[in-house]
Amino acid sequence: MKTTHSTFTLAAHTLHQIDFDPKNFTEADLLWLPHHHKLAHAGRKRKAEHLAGRLAAFHALQQHNIRKIPGIGDNRQPLWPDGFYGSISHCGTSALAVVSQEPIGVDLETCFSEAMCGEVVGSIVTTEEQMVLNASGLPFPLALTLAFSAKESAFKAFSFMATGLPGFASAEVVTLDTLSISLQLTDTFSPALAGERFQLAWLQRGQNVVTLLTKTLQPA
Repeated sequence: MKTTHSTFTLAAHTLHQIDFDPKNFTEADLLWLPHHHKLAHAGRKRKAEHLAGRLAAFHALQQHNIRKIPGIGDNRQPLWPDGFYGSISHCGTSALAVVSQEPIGVDLETCFSEAMCGEVVGSIVTTEEQMVLNASGLPFPLALTLAFSAKESAFKAFSFMATGLPGFASAEVVTLDTLSISLQLTDTFSPALAGERFQLAWLQRGQNVVTLLTKTLQPA
């Protein structure tokens, strides 16, 4: 599969991006993955995305002098080397990965259209959260996409502490501005993290947005 590797920086973290052409994907490409047998029943699109994501993760780990490809855990999560945390995201024909020695989460999304906002807004944010998005001064489709993406990033960063599969009500948007978005987790995500606030940096790249969980704020 034809791929291109590039990097960019967000909130002092280096993000590794793989742009790929799924039309060039072949089953033989998967043999690069030690766990390729676990993808035997996946669809072609899923296989190409997974390969691109693991390639991005491989580059991210190399930055820390580790030559390893994250495997697949029992809950389909990437398995990172001891002492490291990481996160992978896919969108369209791009994949992102980042590695840190503290919990970290990244998400890549295509900005919602006006029509999509009307269809999904109620499932992503509450009325109170919509007020925060509107007060940000950002176009609402961008603001809603950022809320969606930020929640995904937070869930990825702390999936190891989740009590189940989190829904969007498991995190609440507290603030949003032109550089960052902050969330407060609820006990439906994890009793241990209930009330904890997290700040995420965000960046718009063309039609896509990237959110990255960067640091812990004090409980409200």
